[in-house]
Amino acid sequence: MDPQQSDEPHITSATLNDVARVAGVSPITVSRALNQPHLVRPGTLAKIQAAVRATGYARSRPAPAATDRSKLVALILPTVANPIFADMVQAASDKLTEGGYQLMLGLAGYELWREEILVETVLSRRPDGLIVTGTLHSDNTRRRLEGAGIPIVETWDMTPHPIDMLVGFSHEAVGHTVAARMVEKGYRRIAILTANDPRAARRNLGLQAALARQGLNVVAIETVPVPASLQLGREGCARLLGAHADIELIVCSSDTLAQGAMTEAASRGLRVPDQLAVLGFGDLNFAAHTYPPMSSVKVDGVAIGALAAQAILERLGAAPGRLPKVTDTGFQLIERGST
Repeated sequence: MDPQQSDEPHITSATLNDVARVAGVSPITVSRALNQPHLVRPGTLAKIQAAVRATGYARSRPAPAATDRSKLVALILPTVANPIFADMVQAASDKLTEGGYQLMLGLAGYELWREEILVETVLSRRPDGLIVTGTLHSDNTRRRLEGAGIPIVETWDMTPHPIDMLVGFSHEAVGHTVAARMVEKGYRRIAILTANDPRAARRNLGLQAALARQGLNVVAIETVPVPASLQLGREGCARLLGAHADIELIVCSSDTLAQGAMTEAASRGLRVPDQLAVLGFGDLNFAAHTYPPMSSVKVDGVAIGALAAQAILERLGAAPGRLPKVTDTGFQLIERGST
């Protein structure tokens, strides 16, 4: 769903008076609409709701003292079906508990409109901080986060313009690194097997751009729904091989898809990596124990979770230290037997 657009100017830390001005009504009418909407005419209520979205107004308590805090920090993830997020959740929870806070988990899927609804709901619960996944948000979500008045940490991505704080890594850089190393190893017929995930899309674009600089194009791209599964990996690999039997390497957006691709290759009697090489992403705990051991890109979910929580705690005065506004946790290409 496309984010709603507005011609009204963006107002940071908007007040009730700001909403009233944009809506063209009195502050009393705005207050009534927010607290007793059944007493307000539908047309007026619609104008006020639009003004709230346009200004990013949040009905939050003014600068609460430490004793008035909720002691909750919310973490919004796309899904818990992807094992790559498990280490992050545990590390964030452990770090927050050390600081006297508890973790509240929300699942937004991979659609911007679902994240928008969840952010609105979570902020209404008055968390003391919020950790979100990625840097791609709808305009309304970005306005709500910018005006929330609490520490915000974006994770699992990299951007020069974070909303507040950022802990993550560059997916484009992952693609560049993978392309350079795989071409160096002699692979030319390269295909992509990817879940329909915006961060995976960034890695794919980085891979394609780096290959293009060397005069190469990917043979094919096979996209599967989220969340990824071994079955989807097998089916996606089968479609790729059915259309392009001469593929030398399949770059997968997750270790789960890569495991499915390796299973499909084995079922066809193809030797990995001699007849078909496979590369995963995430370096999950099973990657080193497949047959052959899976090559993968290792990212540090523990560090991402712990540093995101630490950034929140520091801002709340609940932990010593001063992390930078942007923390790059990096990544590592782990080469094993599948490439």
